[in-house]
Amino acid sequence: MSNLDAPRENLARTAYQQLKQDIIQSHFGPGEKLLMSSLKSRYGLGVSPLREALSQLVSERLVTAESQRGFRVSPMSVAELKDIYDARAQLEGLVVELALARGDDLWEAGVVAAHHALSKVTHLESVEDQLNQWDQRHQAFHQAVAAGCCSPQLLVVRRTLMDQAARYRYLWLKRTVFSAQALADKQQEHQALFDALLARDPQASAMMREHLISPVAIITQVLTEQGVG
Repeated sequence: MSNLDAPRENLARTAYQQLKQDIIQSHFGPGEKLLMSSLKSRYGLGVSPLREALSQLVSERLVTAESQRGFRVSPMSVAELKDIYDARAQLEGLVVELALARGDDLWEAGVVAAHHALSKVTHLESVEDQLNQWDQRHQAFHQAVAAGCCSPQLLVVRRTLMDQAARYRYLWLKRTVFSAQALADKQQEHQALFDALLARDPQASAMMREHLISPVAIITQVLTEQGVG
């Protein structure tokens, strides 16, 4: 079955997922105009699902709508980077505090399993596979930790902030995840955080905040190199 034969909601979801990934991975750069003709050609989709996808990405602040002028990729800035990452760090610290108080044995088991998978990430032959494996397992570890807060509302806010940070995170991933030293440093950092979580150490909250804010310096350097202020 071709894209055009698929149910409308599936087409919109496909358009959303593919376009979002392309924006996160800088196929479409900050401020770039998203021409409907180009999007139709790239994704093999019609105007309707693409418009639905663009509208959803506007709500996630990855795309901006211009009155009567179509859509553009949202700009990036060092100020936005710092604001998003500060908000993420503060929220994640709170989430850890709650997880330490509320997390049960099943929460601990989930954290143990996710950390074990993350610790097994090694350098792969494919650069893309390396990035994807690290990112998926890294996010799974932090999701397992966050689940212990037992607050669906906080987890929704957390996901929103992660979506807004996604483009900035990708810049950090590309700069660090293929470095053996950077990978070793991160594994050590995650091990210390993991140990503190299992020990129910109150310092785990501060450690998480520091962990979440640490990429800002590297991302700021990348943005500066790209002429983004």
